[in-house]
Amino acid sequence: MKPQMKFALGVFAAAMLVVLMDSLFIVPQTQQAIVIQFGEPKRVIRAPGLHVKVPFIQRVVSYDNRLLGLDPPAKEVLLSDKKRIVVDAFLRFKIINPLLFYQALQTEEMAHSRLSDAAVSSLRDVLGKFDMKTILSPKRTEIMANIRDEVDSKAKAFGVEVVDVRIRRADLPEETSQAVYARMRSEREREAKEFRAQGQQMNQKIKAEADRDKIKIIAEAQKNAQVLRGQGDKEAARIWAKASKRDKDFYAFYRSLEAYKNAVKTDGTSMVISPDTEFFKYFGALPSGAK
Repeated sequence: MKPQMKFALGVFAAAMLVVLMDSLFIVPQTQQAIVIQFGEPKRVIRAPGLHVKVPFIQRVVSYDNRLLGLDPPAKEVLLSDKKRIVVDAFLRFKIINPLLFYQALQTEEMAHSRLSDAAVSSLRDVLGKFDMKTILSPKRTEIMANIRDEVDSKAKAFGVEVVDVRIRRADLPEETSQAVYARMRSEREREAKEFRAQGQQMNQKIKAEADRDKIKIIAEAQKNAQVLRGQGDKEAARIWAKASKRDKDFYAFYRSLEAYKNAVKTDGTSMVISPDTEFFKYFGALPSGAK
């Protein structure tokens, strides 16, 4: 075989290989494809496997058929009670009509943009009908379902099904948060002052009760002491009376000694008394019969 013939056959085989490679394409199990010819969709391929297209004329656009996620930017929402909150939500969607999706959006990046706008709009529309108390109540599950249905109705126009919409976080705006914190701090300080005032009032009350109890206890103790002292004096008088009956002269002598002790003090006081008075009768001589 001539060299020119061999070269021609080689070129032909290479060209056929290129044509064959451009004619075949694989659709993975996680994707779905559309065959495009001159910008017009020709057929939709949902079944995974090896497929054929017209080489160099047709091209293949693939889309994911799994559940996809989207995190729209946090936006400020005005509630029905005129309160503002910053809502950070996320949604899960799926491309259910690749042909409509291609005709409306073509790329997933465009889908993210459109879905993000639809989600933010629906959040404002639905949440704007409720107040803060309702959003924080068990009814929030129903509110989330309403938001999902509204976003899904908008997404159906470009071949997308919105499976779920959830609010990740809902915060007050920064300026509102600062005002709320200031008001909360003021409330806590007011409550602290009230508690301190109540504590001082209770302190005064307890002290007054303690002082009253102290006076009562002291008075009761003094009363008991007077009673006991009176009983002691009574008993002493009885003993003295009994003793005086046994020896009247000794009793008179003892009483005189008690009088001397009480009369003669060492506090610098001077007394001038005649020595022959009755007061000093025991100073001169002992009573009769004493030894």
